[in-house]
Amino acid sequence: MSEALAESGTTPDAQTSARGCARCGGPVDVRTRHLFVDGSVVRAYCSSECALAVDAPHDELLEHAPAHGRWYGVVRVGLALPLLMLTSPHDPPAPIAPPVVAAAPVVVPEPPVFGPAWPPSEQDWMAEIAGDAWIHPLDGPQRQMPIRDGRVFGAERPGERPAECRSGHCGVDIGGDVWGEPVHAAHDGVVDRVQRGPNEEHGGLYVRLAHHDGTIFTQYFHLAAIPRRIEVGMKVRVGEVIGLLGDSGVKHSTAHLHFTVSVRPSPLLTEQYIDPEPLIALWPLRLSVPGSLAGAVNASAAPGVPLGSAHAKKSHPRRVAAVAAAPPDETAQTE
Repeated sequence: MSEALAESGTTPDAQTSARGCARCGGPVDVRTRHLFVDGSVVRAYCSSECALAVDAPHDELLEHAPAHGRWYGVVRVGLALPLLMLTSPHDPPAPIAPPVVAAAPVVVPEPPVFGPAWPPSEQDWMAEIAGDAWIHPLDGPQRQMPIRDGRVFGAERPGERPAECRSGHCGVDIGGDVWGEPVHAAHDGVVDRVQRGPNEEHGGLYVRLAHHDGTIFTQYFHLAAIPRRIEVGMKVRVGEVIGLLGDSGVKHSTAHLHFTVSVRPSPLLTEQYIDPEPLIALWPLRLSVPGSLAGAVNASAAPGVPLGSAHAKKSHPRRVAAVAAAPPDETAQTE
């Protein structure tokens, strides 16, 4: 044994641990088997009695703990702190909401338009009427047209008149060479109104016909007589006699037929007059047969030459609004 110690260059004192027993403080052989490892703390005992005794106080163990063990504990605590934060009972901070980006405005395309324009224009009504079977309300062979400017559509008249009448005459005045000549229905229709009584302020005796399911109306004023069979609601055929030309309700001129055409595409809209002169200039003429009530229609008669409607005069805005708001029965009687 002494030779082994001599060869290793150590002495028995040197082979004894510089630290004392963790229990009694006595010398501990460096080759002792009485060791107790607790984490980073290693405790050495001098004998089995000290090793099996009650452990040393905590402060004492820390005092005898090696230097590297203390630093190891600090590192362990540092690594554990993030885990403690992650498992903290306190609520985590609210997440930061992403910035709100305004959405681009949605452009809704206009719905497609089907069918004709609404409400129909005067040109639309002219095309509608011209494409159907109408006749001139007075017999041929001579085509009766307005013979002077005072008889055209829109000619100046006293008082305020509907704006669509150029604030003047709401129809055309035709004929008058033969008092009592027959007046014919210009188109198939239904009798809408018959005026047989005194009516000197609103065109005298007259008949009003509704055509195309009540969307187009023709009126025949200043009649000398109206057949008894003509009653409201009665159906009439194109060319049928509905009255005789006269001068009832005429104040400042000779006998003539005051003929009007008005349109109302819907019961919710106001009835409006249109200029009939371009129409009667082209409508076929009815030719009477002597000794008979029958007649023939001449579709090849030469067209008439319209004088053209008069220029509009300024209408009082209050009158224009009143006419627009008036019921159809009221405005239809305007000569």
